Amino acid sequence: MKEVYSGSGGLLLGLKAADEAALCTPAQYPLYTVFFIPAGAGTFHSDFGVFNFEGPALLFSTPLQLIYIQECKFPNCKMLQFHGDFYCIEFHREEVSCNGLLFNNIYIDPVVVLSDKEAGLFDSLLTDLNDELDEAVPSEIILRAYLQLFLAKSSAIKLKAVAENKDKTEKDEQMDRFKKMLDEHFLTLHRPSDYATLLAMTPDNLTKRSTRYFKKTPSQLIQERLILEAKKQLHLTRKSIKEIAWNLKFQDEFYFSRVFKKFTKVSPQAFRDKTGISIVADRSKY
Repeated sequence: MKEVYSGSGGLLLGLKAADEAALCTPAQYPLYTVFFIPAGAGTFHSDFGVFNFEGPALLFSTPLQLIYIQECKFPNCKMLQFHGDFYCIEFHREEVSCNGLLFNNIYIDPVVVLSDKEAGLFDSLLTDLNDELDEAVPSEIILRAYLQLFLAKSSAIKLKAVAENKDKTEKDEQMDRFKKMLDEHFLTLHRPSDYATLLAMTPDNLTKRSTRYFKKTPSQLIQERLILEAKKQLHLTRKSIKEIAWNLKFQDEFYFSRVFKKFTKVSPQAFRDKTGISIVADRSKY
């Protein structure tokens, strides 16, 4: 594995050929992780989401998501990882548009399907990045430029796929309304039946249509939306765990910690310690 470390010894950027252990063993990395799959088909597990894919493709995950690929053998598969301290996707959101698209989005699958031509481009980018990592003193400016181009190109391909509705078998306006309602009311409405009532449909119908449209049940989406907000506040602000629990309307920080750990397998403080506090924390909107 080719790697760049911080002065304190933390991994900032890494690129390696993904072996069976890296692909098939459930893991929670404290870094943003991308798998480049040149060929083959499989199933990507990310937290409680299950996503089928067919190569060439890119698979994305955020820090400390529990991830693995059900199938273990993908020739020439590569794993690219970077820490938020090396490249802050929130700070560079205008350049790459990947936050909320490739990462930190509970509604869109974390798969970017590539054409053969696009796969060749990403393979070339990773080769260039690997060559720079081979230098006696790799240039962090050059490495960040390659990484930014990699993410920007990925975002452009994903945005086009979403706009062309390639990720959905059919348009469902009610489910788009559900998404909007969930983003507005996730702090106060926690039961699928609450949203079913607002949408004038039965809970069973909501479950069926949500599972078909988002590949997740309403209960999963409600829980994931709350946890996503918790992760954002832990990473993007300097607020205490108690303050964040209050913001998210938990009765106390201890109950918040139990719920967060049940979903993520780590405590809120451990999540913050492993991912760090973003450089945008001091200009946070929260």
